[in-house]
Amino acid sequence: MYDLLSGLRVIEGSAFVAAPLGGMTLAQLGAEVIRFDPVGGGMDHKRWPLDSKGNSLYWAGLNKGKKSIAVNAREIEGRELIEAIICQPGPDNGIFLTNHPPGGPFSYDKLKSKREDLIMVNVLGSYDGSPAVDYTINCALGFPFATGPRGIDRPVNHLLPAWDLVTGSMAATGVLAAERQRTRRGSGTLVKLALSDVGIWVASALGHVGEASLLSQNRVADGNHVYGAFGHDFLTSDGKRIMVTALTKAQWRRLKTAMEITNCVVDLEREQKLDLDNEGDRYKARDKIVSLIEPWVASRDYSTIKTILDEAGVLWGPYQTFTELVNYDERCSIKNPLIEIVEQPEIGVYPSAGMPLRFENLQKTPIKAAPVLGENTDEVLLEVLGMPEHKVADLHDRGIIGGAVTTV
Repeated sequence: MYDLLSGLRVIEGSAFVAAPLGGMTLAQLGAEVIRFDPVGGGMDHKRWPLDSKGNSLYWAGLNKGKKSIAVNAREIEGRELIEAIICQPGPDNGIFLTNHPPGGPFSYDKLKSKREDLIMVNVLGSYDGSPAVDYTINCALGFPFATGPRGIDRPVNHLLPAWDLVTGSMAATGVLAAERQRTRRGSGTLVKLALSDVGIWVASALGHVGEASLLSQNRVADGNHVYGAFGHDFLTSDGKRIMVTALTKAQWRRLKTAMEITNCVVDLEREQKLDLDNEGDRYKARDKIVSLIEPWVASRDYSTIKTILDEAGVLWGPYQTFTELVNYDERCSIKNPLIEIVEQPEIGVYPSAGMPLRFENLQKTPIKAAPVLGENTDEVLLEVLGMPEHKVADLHDRGIIGGAVTTV
């Protein structure tokens, strides 16, 4: 974590992945991010994966570094508390990140009436406000028809919620861009950010929209081949699977030398009338190239191959399960400055990743664990809103707020 955004306060009302990830990004850059949830927890509080005691590792993963308040927003008093926290005066306040539906109890127009320079970043499903999640967006973007084994006649989904992840990062970017505008011009704004727009934006950036529009051409499923260059998976003699790629001419030269196929490649180029120094031609000849490499990999064990490929500078990597990543990969260990051992309340001690951005000459601060639900309710009401302790105690007694009671 870094203190780059210290002093900036962001209020987060969220669920799922995108908005919480945006809030965590800001928190790990030093902002004070206060997340509000219903008393007893919202839909994310027990989302899988769970530990052996039923605590959500999902919650712990997406809320590192934040503060948590539990408020009964079904009651007018509860909503008024949240509104007051969002609209607190001061140049570093008045920022709201949410994926709550537009026009709900915390609408932009209502909040703006209480603070004219409010910044609100609203993560949506679709640009028109209709609901959608990563998996209902992904199915419509074409990617599932380009995923899976060659010749498959049905779409294949993937595990990674890609559009949520890109949207989360972009939500943090939107907050910072809007805050810079407010600092320079004094005006707030509503920023709408739709998952579907992010997906189409990525499809356009990668050329898929242009390919379909100009060429009336769909990308098709091609197994584990890397489109437009060379890359494929191979099985070693001891049953380990590796991914080998050659995107550049230099990478291709190192691969040929290490795997002893240089002469065979010359014959293949002559036979196919291709220049395999060209990445597009390597893709055209991908099946032939795989057939040249497969025997070399299949006749050697993983350890031997690792030594040869590393020494030769080949671009490759092993296929690993999540447990293999945690247990054997130094990149997911404390040898990497990204990873720290964090004590997560109610769960225990385990490795956790901080901010991937690494700033030269800036001191990192330790990763802060995710809060327990409602852990900071009293702190926020007392310090941010300046409530007297007896009033906070009364709100607890009447079920308007939740969390640990620290007042008299």
